[in-house]
Amino acid sequence: MYDSGKIIIGLIIFAGIFTSPFWYDLSGGKEALKAPVLVLPTKADQQVCVNTLEYMRADHMVLLNDWRYEVVRLGDRTYQSPDHKEFNMSLTGTCLNCHANSAQFCDQCHSYIGETPYCWECHTEINKPENMQ
Repeated sequence: MYDSGKIIIGLIIFAGIFTSPFWYDLSGGKEALKAPVLVLPTKADQQVCVNTLEYMRADHMVLLNDWRYEVVRLGDRTYQSPDHKEFNMSLTGTCLNCHANSAQFCDQCHSYIGETPYCWECHTEINKPENMQ
């Protein structure tokens, strides 16, 4: 085989490029992947959320989409939590009562995962957490 040297060099280069994410990870590349630390509400009367912490971390977007559908399409404005408490289905009237600072709460996670929520396409600028009094 006349080109065996070129083939071996090509395989070594391919293996280096193919495994580069692994080597980057071992060299401390995990620094940029740290999850944000959220500032949760601290007042005693604000410790009641519409669902469990685990559910809200994983599926709050599903809950908000369900709320939007039920309020806009069905006219239902009452949500009953798993522990049988009733809440008004309202992003600005319920959720933002506790999570009023979007820079310390919403924006950190959405930026971390590269998500741009479209909540504020319908909810006006006046209702954005940073503009609420």
